[in-house]
Amino acid sequence: MLRVIVADDHPVVREGLRAMLDAEPDLEVVGEAASGAEAVALAARLRPDVVLMDLRMPGTDGVTATGEIVATGDARVLVVTTYDTDADILRAVEAGATGYLLKDTPRRELADAVRAAARGETVLAPPVARKLVSRVRLPAVDSPTPRELQVLAEVAKGLSNVDIGRELHISEATVKTHLVRIFEKLDVSDRTAAVTKAIGQGLLPPP
Repeated sequence: MLRVIVADDHPVVREGLRAMLDAEPDLEVVGEAASGAEAVALAARLRPDVVLMDLRMPGTDGVTATGEIVATGDARVLVVTTYDTDADILRAVEAGATGYLLKDTPRRELADAVRAAARGETVLAPPVARKLVSRVRLPAVDSPTPRELQVLAEVAKGLSNVDIGRELHISEATVKTHLVRIFEKLDVSDRTAAVTKAIGQGLLPPP
């Protein structure tokens, strides 16, 4: 019997997923969570085989919760969400999710995905797989330039745009231009996320 936790902030979605899984003789839903933090706590206490994780929930989101669960336990995390944007997919995969499904997945496919995830197999909905393949095929030109990485390294030190300009002997406007390009290339929206992602991708050394 595979033990499953369902994490979603919408009760009707949790009930639907529970009903679909409980109809399978070898699957048992042992807990439900309405937030990422609750999912992390339940996973630590109940030690399930698989956690079905929504991405966008109040407080701790699904990506953060996925990373914490993967880092601290043996449970596999299978994302089940309505979102299939490139950024969402990459964040979930980078956090350690075993698979990524959309909420319109049929019951039989969902059950098979849970079993596969429990075995440690990667499970991706076809639209998600196509997006990941396209992302991998992006040309290297999308990588930050050496100069942009210099700017980002100064950001990692906590320097302001003005201070970075002084350090690198460029104008504040040029610093801002570099940051805009960095955000676009790393698909992030702020300085902290840019530094974190760059470190995660090996573009910057860890602090």
